[in-house]
Amino acid sequence: MFFRTLAIGLMNSFLKLFNSSFWALLRKEINQILRDRQLVILLIVPPTMQLLLYGFALNPDVHNLKLGVIDYANVAASRQLTEAMTSNGIFIIESQPKTEKELSRQVEEGKLNIGVIIPPEFPRKLVKKEAEIQVFIDGVDANTAGIVSGYITQIIQNYNRNLVPTQFNPQVSTQVAFLYNPGLTSSWFFVPGVMGLVLTLLGTLVSSVTVVREKDSGTLEQLLMTPAANWEILLAKILPLAFLLMGDVVLALALGQLVFGLPLRGNFLLFFGMSSIYLLVGISLGIMLAMFSRSQQQVVLMSFFVNMPILQTSGVLAPIEAMPPFVQVLSLLNPLRHYIAIVRGILLKGVGVDVLWVHIIALLTIAFVLLTISINKFRNQ
Repeated sequence: MFFRTLAIGLMNSFLKLFNSSFWALLRKEINQILRDRQLVILLIVPPTMQLLLYGFALNPDVHNLKLGVIDYANVAASRQLTEAMTSNGIFIIESQPKTEKELSRQVEEGKLNIGVIIPPEFPRKLVKKEAEIQVFIDGVDANTAGIVSGYITQIIQNYNRNLVPTQFNPQVSTQVAFLYNPGLTSSWFFVPGVMGLVLTLLGTLVSSVTVVREKDSGTLEQLLMTPAANWEILLAKILPLAFLLMGDVVLALALGQLVFGLPLRGNFLLFFGMSSIYLLVGISLGIMLAMFSRSQQQVVLMSFFVNMPILQTSGVLAPIEAMPPFVQVLSLLNPLRHYIAIVRGILLKGVGVDVLWVHIIALLTIAFVLLTISINKFRNQ
């Protein structure tokens, strides 16, 4: 008897929903979106291109650096040192100038990333364990210069070990194991961040442009005059956009696994649940920007003004730990930071709510605040 009453109640609720003004508004929004071919293309082509481009381009590893060598010694030991520098593919010999002045000029002109000079007394001082070489590094790109310096130091240390066998056994040895990413594939780290980046840009831009377009055409005033509550009008706009953007989440996950081999070690439903919450954040932010804008051009400019700080303080492009302490504290208010931490935890580490609960609560709180502000601003409008 109880289940029968419950079923009848649910059926009546569905019938009331289908006959309500909310259902009419929802069908109107879906038909409007399906007629907009540019919007459908915007939701498919740019996310695919951005994910592939950023996934391959955002790579901290450095390869194929242009190397210039002057080998005054020209003996077997110096040639072995040159071969050690180029054997792993990090450095490629671009030129072998005759003079130091020419080598320095090529580094200055950007033709070389690094220049190495092996002096003529290299074999003699090598016997005395006093050998030195001179290295020029182009320091314009400080990050690359630091990586190059570390590579050169490591290569020379390995060269010394192979040249002079150790005479003692070390008292302390180190065994290193890389967890969650044994191959140190950099794309596994960047692709989840790019997924959040793409959803942020699309969510804010698509929702804001959709609302501003109705303000420009005058249909927003007509919607506000319909016999429907403000929340019904706003929810009818949010649900179709959220459904379409969830397709971008599926597309991004599929590209991440097929192209970059990104694993999915955690709960599939938790991943999509958190992604849907974050889409509400992006859509709410876009609607809020639309309420403050008077034209499509203005809302596009405002979205870039708001999205750039969100991206820069989220940990997508630079580690949060490398930021100043004030920026690290400020980034706690950034929803993209929490979403990226959740996605990386689910996909790479396979952790669940018991580990990610802090980020989940933060994301839910930010989503609630933005939705509340958007609804109030929409009601005032």
